Amino acid sequence: MASERLIKRRIKSAKNIAQITKAMQMVAASKMKRAQIQAVSGRPYAEKIAEMVFKFVARIDQEKHPLLQINKEGKTLIILLSTNKGLCGGLNTNLLRTLIKWLTSSQLSESVYVTMGKKGEAFLVRSNRQLIADFSTNIPFTQNIPALTSLITEGYLKGEFKDVYLVYNNFISILRQDPTFKKILPISEFSLNNKEQSEEEKKTLDFLVEPSIDAILDTLLFHYLENQMRDAVRQAEASEHVARMFAMKNATDNAHEFIDILSLEYNKARQEKITYEIADIITARLGVET
Repeated sequence: MASERLIKRRIKSAKNIAQITKAMQMVAASKMKRAQIQAVSGRPYAEKIAEMVFKFVARIDQEKHPLLQINKEGKTLIILLSTNKGLCGGLNTNLLRTLIKWLTSSQLSESVYVTMGKKGEAFLVRSNRQLIADFSTNIPFTQNIPALTSLITEGYLKGEFKDVYLVYNNFISILRQDPTFKKILPISEFSLNNKEQSEEEKKTLDFLVEPSIDAILDTLLFHYLENQMRDAVRQAEASEHVARMFAMKNATDNAHEFIDILSLEYNKARQEKITYEIADIITARLGVET
């Protein structure tokens, strides 16, 4: 059995770890509340913008807008949103594992990557993937959206990319964050919620457009791309803070459980030591008497 001094040292270390993980849990909970509000409140706006774009695209000549044309040549661009820090459970692991399965099933050999998050960048570098840009240094990640949007649109207009995907953890609820793949280019293939709509639904608008759809789309398409990426970043941030909060809570609970086990072991060691001392005293006294 380990000595009392060693057990006390381990108990002290476990208590220090429990204090740190508890503090990290409280910080993550505070950030999670703010990120959750932003993710939930911004989602309807992102969905409405996408719905407007889809309805507009169905009513115009797509050849007039370069972003609506389908590139038959070029590579698939995958924008991977992960985290800069760890200690968030299996959030990044599940996202990257799902990404690999999706790439295998879709057989995308010609794909390039842009990352936001050092965990995703490190994974792509280790797996020898073609990483063309990384936006992990600027925090918050929303600061990178204008530059990333310019990179996407310029590459698509030059024919370098034939389609663009967002890969991120979608915040469903506190207990659920799903790895998500969202195709944002080409816009002409976009369908809200991945459902086919009838021709009558596509041509029906429940609002007036001035001066014209063609004039509005020039600005709206760029805004649509920015908004879709901003929504993905918000969802990923909320998922990160929720996952870290639960991971730190589990770590704190495990530390307290370990402390209880060590305390029991420490008491047994003390009891054993006292028993040996009493036995030594009795033995010595019996020796004197004889």
